[in-house]
Amino acid sequence: MKKVITFGEIMMRLNPPGYQRFVQTTVFEATYAGGEANVAVSLANYKNDVAYVSKVPDNEIGQNAINALRRYGVDTSLMQVGGPRLGIYFCEKGASQRGSKVIYDRAGSSIALAKRDEFNWDEIFTDVDWFHFTGITPALGGEMPEVCLDACKAAKAKGITVSCDLNYRGKLWSREKAGEVMGKLMPYVDVCIANEEDAKDVFGIEAENTDINSGKLDRDGYVSVAKQLTDRFQFKAVAITLRGSISASENNWSGMLYVDGQAYFARNYLIHLVDRVGGGDSFGGGLIHAMRKWPDDPQQQIEFAVAASCLKQATEYDFNLCSEKEVLALVGGNASGRVQR
Repeated sequence: MKKVITFGEIMMRLNPPGYQRFVQTTVFEATYAGGEANVAVSLANYKNDVAYVSKVPDNEIGQNAINALRRYGVDTSLMQVGGPRLGIYFCEKGASQRGSKVIYDRAGSSIALAKRDEFNWDEIFTDVDWFHFTGITPALGGEMPEVCLDACKAAKAKGITVSCDLNYRGKLWSREKAGEVMGKLMPYVDVCIANEEDAKDVFGIEAENTDINSGKLDRDGYVSVAKQLTDRFQFKAVAITLRGSISASENNWSGMLYVDGQAYFARNYLIHLVDRVGGGDSFGGGLIHAMRKWPDDPQQQIEFAVAASCLKQATEYDFNLCSEKEVLALVGGNASGRVQR
């Protein structure tokens, strides 16, 4: 099977131990994360040949970020080295009725300042059949919107499947700017991934009879959202995660895949959250793997993606470290959480 390429920013994640708040901690735990990097690690754990494309500073911190990906089998040979700094994000984990918080410190990062001519997409896409990016990458500003467009055009010219997680981040850009930039990228995308808010924030498409704050989700509303996205951009598939937020500690979790005018829903999982950050990325990684391995089985594809992201949210930090075998066991109904001896 050919290679998957993911493209974006890898950052250092700094979080207080356990459930401490920013204002009380004196210690921060350092790990590495980023939407497309998280997807790459998931795919590597499922034994896919996957390479990550980004730019990190030429120092020990940049090398440590590269090493974090290599540890899990991600090919980092296409990464650029240079620029001033690695982006950072701070994460305070919520609990019960206190929500999680994220603070970004990523302005002026090496990838945000990278130039179009640093990425030879014709060479990068050698022996590749899938390209994945998220809406976070063009939101970094600079030449990143143009770099993403270059990548999408090159991928389309080579017949490579392109997937994009809309991943709207209000702390990075406005809804108006997101809609403008993402609207230019979507015609090149085959598989669109979104959560319960992204379609509304980026394209003004809203699920009816749904209140994300109360945890009330209406399935028919999301079928309508997927159909409207498909009609507007001619996507081959639209995948939407369905999170029913009971509290910061407990969520209902499911998903929908819309293909050829039909909606496929996965089973629902009640998750006691350990770390929800990266949950959407693990959904994306699971979906890409399943669509490549079971191309003619949309129900299996969405069941695998939802189960994979369920397991991730019971794992500390951003990376999803479960195997295909573990995901398939959950898909098959082994949800008891009993000790494996």
